[in-house]
Amino acid sequence: MKYCKDHVPASSGRRDFLKTAGAGVLGIAGMGIIPSSAAAAETKQKVRSRNERLKQMASNSYAVNQLFKRRTVQGRPERPETAELKKKYGEITLLDFPQFTKDTYPGVIAMDFWSSLFGDVTDETMYTRVERDGQTRVGEFDPSTTSAKRYLEKLASKIASTGTKAIHISNNAPRNIADLNDELRKEGIRVAKVWLDAAKMIGVQSMRVNTGGPQIIPASVIQGGYPQNVEIVPYLKQAIESFKEMAEYGEKTGVKVTIENHWGLAANPINIRIILNEVNSPFCEASPDFCNWEHEYMLYHGLEVLVPMATTMIHAKRWTRFPDVDIKRCVDVLNKAGYKGYISVEYEAGGDPVEGTLKLMDDVVAALV
Repeated sequence: MKYCKDHVPASSGRRDFLKTAGAGVLGIAGMGIIPSSAAAAETKQKVRSRNERLKQMASNSYAVNQLFKRRTVQGRPERPETAELKKKYGEITLLDFPQFTKDTYPGVIAMDFWSSLFGDVTDETMYTRVERDGQTRVGEFDPSTTSAKRYLEKLASKIASTGTKAIHISNNAPRNIADLNDELRKEGIRVAKVWLDAAKMIGVQSMRVNTGGPQIIPASVIQGGYPQNVEIVPYLKQAIESFKEMAEYGEKTGVKVTIENHWGLAANPINIRIILNEVNSPFCEASPDFCNWEHEYMLYHGLEVLVPMATTMIHAKRWTRFPDVDIKRCVDVLNKAGYKGYISVEYEAGGDPVEGTLKLMDDVVAALV
């Protein structure tokens, strides 16, 4: 054992010093004097005003998608509950959503657009064509068409005139990003790039692209006495290559490509971390969702894994799968990580989606620091 010159063991001296120092800090605090480190922590946790916290919120068009005008399908009448909601709040399109956001969620100017709500349903030239069952049907919004570009210019004008901001696109259009069929994968990347151009046109900061991959992740098998999962590796490799290419294109457009825990490979937050770490680009990051998990233990622990890799968008959600999700506990994860990006309020727990969104927004704002 090492001794100091007055023959007191060094380890004992360190323990005594820490005890004395601790007592000193307690004594100072008791006198109302807070050490600088404690003062810094207290300042860091100082709660902002409600208006300041509202600026971090974003409206979510998916949450109220029942209000949106849809293409009429012969023999498929509108559901009674949808008709009632439209009677209460009015029927809208994405061109109306900026003003709807300002009127419905006072203090909120940021918006999260769902890709399936883009376009004028009365103009089929804005959409792709899909061959199915021997028939040609109208598909998804195609931002590369001339009519779609005119629509995007009009949307950008609406955003500017209302003083709102389009922050994020929750995009389902690019598909097969992790597919083992390279032709399908490359088509998914092409679609993503077209949408990144569209995102730039309307001033969006980030756009979600789904990883795809097996709907149910393949299970490990015993190899040499230990479990090994060789089947998932090719999917991860394809996803990494795809997101590298999309991130490079995103950097050119100034729009980040994000991965949400949105099924496929992304059902597991570690897979998302693997992809992001391998891509290693500031234009590829996480956009976690509070509730898109396969089981309840992921609700908070999965969020803790992903929040440090997010800077632009997080989805606060109350959902029928997890109706009792602890919103405060979720927001505390964000607070602890120092997250200052936008929080899109995505209510999916049934009933009136506008009232549900307002209540969820209140819960999130109340828990934010």
